[in-house]
Amino acid sequence: MANRTPAQIRRPTHTGVVKAVLGPTNTGKTHLAIERLCAHSSGAIGFPLRLLAREVYDRVCAIKGIENVALITGEERIEPKGARWHLCTVEAMPSRPDLAFIALDEAQLSADPERGHVFTDRLLHTRGREETMLLGSSTLQPMIKALVPEAEIISRPRFSTLTHVGAKKLSRIPPRSAIVAFSAEQVYVMAEMLRRFRGGAAVVMGALSPQTRNAQVAMYQSGEVDYLVATDAVGMGLNLDVHHVAFAGLSKYDGHRHRRLTTAEMAQIAGRAGRHQRDGTFGTLAGMGGHDPEFSEEEIYAIEEHRFPPLTKLFWREAEPRFDSLATLIEDLESLPPRSELHIPPQSIDLAVLKRLSEEPDTSDIRGTRAVKRFWDVCRLPDFRQQGAETHSRFVARLWQDLRHGYLGADFVAQAIAQLDIPSGDIDTLQGRISAIRSWSYIAQRADWVLAKDEMSARARAVETRLSDALHARLTERFVNRRTTVLMRKAGSDAGLLPVRLSDSGAVLVDDEPIGHLEGFRFVVDPMARAADRKLLLAAAERHLPALFETRAVELLESARLADGLALQNAAFVWRGITVAKLERGRGLLEPRIKPDATLDRFPPLLKGRVVDALDDWFAGHVQRLLGPLGKLAEASRATESGANLRALLLHLVEAGGVLPRDESGLDRLDAAQRGAMKKLGVRIGALDLFVPAMLRPAPLNLWVTLATVWGARPPAPPETASPVISAKEPPVGYRRFGVECLRVDLAEKLLHAAHSTRMDAKGRRFYIDPGTARSMGLSTTSFAGLLRAGGFRVFMGRPLPQGAYGPAMPPLWEWRPVRPGAAAEAISLPQPTGAFAALAELVAR
Repeated sequence: MANRTPAQIRRPTHTGVVKAVLGPTNTGKTHLAIERLCAHSSGAIGFPLRLLAREVYDRVCAIKGIENVALITGEERIEPKGARWHLCTVEAMPSRPDLAFIALDEAQLSADPERGHVFTDRLLHTRGREETMLLGSSTLQPMIKALVPEAEIISRPRFSTLTHVGAKKLSRIPPRSAIVAFSAEQVYVMAEMLRRFRGGAAVVMGALSPQTRNAQVAMYQSGEVDYLVATDAVGMGLNLDVHHVAFAGLSKYDGHRHRRLTTAEMAQIAGRAGRHQRDGTFGTLAGMGGHDPEFSEEEIYAIEEHRFPPLTKLFWREAEPRFDSLATLIEDLESLPPRSELHIPPQSIDLAVLKRLSEEPDTSDIRGTRAVKRFWDVCRLPDFRQQGAETHSRFVARLWQDLRHGYLGADFVAQAIAQLDIPSGDIDTLQGRISAIRSWSYIAQRADWVLAKDEMSARARAVETRLSDALHARLTERFVNRRTTVLMRKAGSDAGLLPVRLSDSGAVLVDDEPIGHLEGFRFVVDPMARAADRKLLLAAAERHLPALFETRAVELLESARLADGLALQNAAFVWRGITVAKLERGRGLLEPRIKPDATLDRFPPLLKGRVVDALDDWFAGHVQRLLGPLGKLAEASRATESGANLRALLLHLVEAGGVLPRDESGLDRLDAAQRGAMKKLGVRIGALDLFVPAMLRPAPLNLWVTLATVWGARPPAPPETASPVISAKEPPVGYRRFGVECLRVDLAEKLLHAAHSTRMDAKGRRFYIDPGTARSMGLSTTSFAGLLRAGGFRVFMGRPLPQGAYGPAMPPLWEWRPVRPGAAAEAISLPQPTGAFAALAELVAR
């Protein structure tokens, strides 16, 4: 085929009309093609990007029904049985003469060095049975006339105008602008600066997966951010609400050399501004460190008037090479074009891989049409990772070793896909994984390569989705400051326009973005806020906080009324973690004064009064519920009919927390009627203590300790639980100390009552007291002996066993000998103990 002549070029056989719809950006060419596709009984449109094919696929599905529409790309195939309308990438377009309509989008890419030969082949040979439509730039017109003379050329004017507005600093770029850079590093720098100046930007780069790109574009389109930073990938078919395009540079590296953009490339990018009937502007960025890009007068005129040099050549490569051998295949792929308008393209990645691997010893045995064609299909695997011919050829070589004799096993493909299913890492790492999974998505689509094709392709798409979601999250996290974005969008310079509300946690929000929080009823600006935002934040808060305070005060009133959410902690009234008031010394221990927190002064006087009254009512109910028995004692201590002695005793009980030692209480000065009155008030008269049983629970004791501390006393803190026995140097309220242990007074009374019952059963004889109950409470034998001694019991140790005698020692026996007030304790003659009771005898002898 290297010797073919122009007369030998393939000509499609068709009877339908061919239309070339040419014009600049924003002329509605793609929309027209979609309308024509849907008007025919079947058809296909080829797009330069998978992203565009997917976008139009969704639109056509809404019109024709998902069961009638197919999506065909290298990485994704959705082909319902009997589908009649096909949306494809150009490389994946079906060659079917039965399709009524065919359209080729962005046909001027036939002049692209890397992919141009594919577009040229479709332009020359792919036709619809009834209608063919070629969509592209006006620069393509001479080539259409020369190569497709039968085509009807239709020129379409741009819907809006483009105007050059000169250079602007990044901080002066207006909202709804796209900033175009030509390297990933420059994109990141621009996005970081916009995050500081304007709250952030969406990011669009060719290396992003379609899903990530869509998510970033959606963030811009919805108004979540007002700026878009992109590489020149933004110039290809993305329909965005962009008012202004700013060029961060006017040159790029095209894979071979660093060169200035052509005017057509500049116009393709600038044309993103001013969609539909809205006019757009374009310009450059100023303040770029002495290397500010500038348009020439000729370039400005060409972009504004859409006047560009016509294309004089298209790239061509033999689309139907022979597969007799690798040498024949390479010869055909490098053969001369059949027309002078067609040129051989620079060596593309697939041909470079083919030539490199054909020189390897491992490929010397590839013979026969079927094997050569299969090897060529493997070499045409796209280089999604953009790592160059050498690196890509190594990946293709490994793939060929597995494919040369059969299929890729499902386990092998599943393992390769699973190794990439790691949605962690930084932006560059995730981009690399997405590029790699796109390779496996392409591989998994080939039914002649992969067993379990449907399952493996579904797995690959699922991993790509997860990685794309993670990449979108990383981009948003790095390049978007949501709070600043909301402030700039909602308020501009007028803080009164900000819609402020209060969350349940006390955060002050603008459109669900926190700008600060309330400490009590004081607004505190978020410490992470930029200095430039602080005045705006404070002004917004001051404008709206009175209403928020009133709402919060009503909630506080409701909590106090329902006794829900309000608590007393260390003499402070705490509501939702906020101190709203504190207790101060008042008329009595049970009647402290409530002092409102200073932040309540922000309330109007009437509202503040209602809040203080509600706190008073809540506190009174709280005291009545926990300290009601003490309240009755305090009330009785003020009644004259109680008598002076009883009133004094009751007052001491209140001040002591409901527990008094009996020998210090003045009980002996009360008559029988007064003792009866005291019992009716809930006071229990024990052998050692007078106490109110209801006060021995943790909650009442804690509240009493708080009130006593406010009153000026310093009582020991009660235990967290009502433990029978605790270890403490100073016994807290409700406990009596015996040795190194403290026993709760009601349990001490229970043990003494049991000892007296044993005494009564002994009928005047000495008796044995079982320490089992005391031990079950956690009281040691030594402390139990101290309790019995304090209760008036005396111990007699058993006589030791005679010399040579064996058996258990005689247990200690007890008798009751209460000490009369003022009398000295009677000495008891004890034998010298031996054995297990020696320690007890020593304690009693002290």
